[in-house]
Amino acid sequence: MDITHRNGGGKGCFKEDLYGDKKKQEISYLPQRAVRQDQIVRIAPSLICMDLCNLQDEVRKLEIQKVDFLHVDLLDTHFSPSMPIGIEVVQQVRQKTKLPFDVHLMVENNEFFIRGMAKIGVQRMCFHYESAFHVDRMLSLIQERGISPGIALMPATPLSVLEYCLERIDFVMLMLINPGFAGHKGETQVPYAEKKVADCRKYLSDRGRDISIEIDGRISFENIPPLVAAGADILVAGSCSLFRKDGTLSENYEKTKKAIQLGLAERKG
Repeated sequence: MDITHRNGGGKGCFKEDLYGDKKKQEISYLPQRAVRQDQIVRIAPSLICMDLCNLQDEVRKLEIQKVDFLHVDLLDTHFSPSMPIGIEVVQQVRQKTKLPFDVHLMVENNEFFIRGMAKIGVQRMCFHYESAFHVDRMLSLIQERGISPGIALMPATPLSVLEYCLERIDFVMLMLINPGFAGHKGETQVPYAEKKVADCRKYLSDRGRDISIEIDGRISFENIPPLVAAGADILVAGSCSLFRKDGTLSENYEKTKKAIQLGLAERKG
């Protein structure tokens, strides 16, 4: 892969930090600092959309497809009303794969989960601006542990909240649905999804920040082209794309890549 990251996660040496946590000293998965590359869009399959009774086999299939990240949603039933997996499941999966982990915290106690994920070994992590009382401190906790930090925003949260965070983050996570249940029937993207992505890209560009925009929520073969054209760089692939029931994983992966190419062609135009 040609995306680069700060060190984070994986097997390496440890030392105790000021908080008593074990802190990684080296990493075998990815090199330094994340920088967005034009015309490159990455796919992050969602862990909670897989067969949770057969996660090891599911992850092996994704490795064969050479996906870019494994997207891990952690929910606490408070900030978001479900809890499909917990920290122990993530730890077990971490031991079975070398795929980079892309963690999205949808929780109220961000510090608890940041520390837990750092001990497991993850490469990217974002938390919600809306749930963090001390945004800058949470970003510091992530950065100090060598993990690539991001901020996640609910659909209606204005981009202006990012103003004093931009120099501290490597990516923005835009939710295009309200956090709830993965694959919930009848749920659709917010009607301003494409505009939110385009506005975010302009907001970042106007401020000289060429960082990734990751999108999550009902990402489908049909809406991938306009969302990529609007500026999305990382797609969280779930039940509407990679794990659709009317195709195999390999078939859906090829359809996803074709949809991305259509969006990139429109972006060039």
